[in-house]
Amino acid sequence: MVHRPPQVLGSMLAAVELPSVFAYLDYRVFLREWFKAKKAHNPRFSHRAFVRRTGRGSPSLLTDTISGRRNLTPELVEDFARALRFEDEEARYFGHLVALDQAETDRDRREAWTRVAATRRFKEAHALEGEGYDFLSHWFYPVVRELTALEDFQEDAEWIARAVRPPITPEEAAQALESVLSLGLVERVDGRLRPRDVALVTPPQVQGLAVHDYHQGMLGLAVEAISRFRSSERHFSAMTVAVPESRVPELKRELEAMTQRFLELCDGAEGKRERVLQVQLHFFPVSRGSEEG
Repeated sequence: MVHRPPQVLGSMLAAVELPSVFAYLDYRVFLREWFKAKKAHNPRFSHRAFVRRTGRGSPSLLTDTISGRRNLTPELVEDFARALRFEDEEARYFGHLVALDQAETDRDRREAWTRVAATRRFKEAHALEGEGYDFLSHWFYPVVRELTALEDFQEDAEWIARAVRPPITPEEAAQALESVLSLGLVERVDGRLRPRDVALVTPPQVQGLAVHDYHQGMLGLAVEAISRFRSSERHFSAMTVAVPESRVPELKRELEAMTQRFLELCDGAEGKRERVLQVQLHFFPVSRGSEEG
């Protein structure tokens, strides 16, 4: 057994490498893993010790925050940043994560995400997460990916811009192509791009926001498509029905099964791909529910 002088042990503890806040999109997860790492290298460090650093009196403050039982006010964000011994950039980023987690509206969540994504060190650590959000929040990015399945597809921004309906700019086409390449959603086969059968996963903190933007964009296109395309090129079918609320889960499952069947028909179709379609199957309430009184 090797005996080290106390000052050497002290320097070892001081050199502990704690998790970087820039590696996280969930501030509660960061706090949990930061405390775990701190505790592993200094068993004497406790939740109470952390709370003393904040200058607050509640011994359960850190535990309640990590568990989600308590949110952080702007004042507590500053206190936590001080307790975590953050530099200015780290403290700002931590505040952005708190705002993202605690945003009550889509607008607030989008503004918080914009500030998070603009952080230089976030870009270095989370390039794919940022690009995943961009992919879903721009309606034409998925269209560009599917264009690569067409036999006459050309890896050219001008061609792509003209092929999309409604048309986009060559700059937008180039950005979309760069995104699908970076995310690995397309691959090069025999010298040309083809779609890859991969899943796109976005962090839960931004997934709902990205999907929200995606559906808003596509529903806007659907409204315009009624007058933009001939009836032979499009299909709209709608009904208004009254149902027991207990049947809603079953109706969702039916639409999901229909979606899967539609995908099988498309994937199994013989012949060359000539056009990209946007297919939407959905329902939504148009009356007050029983839980609303």
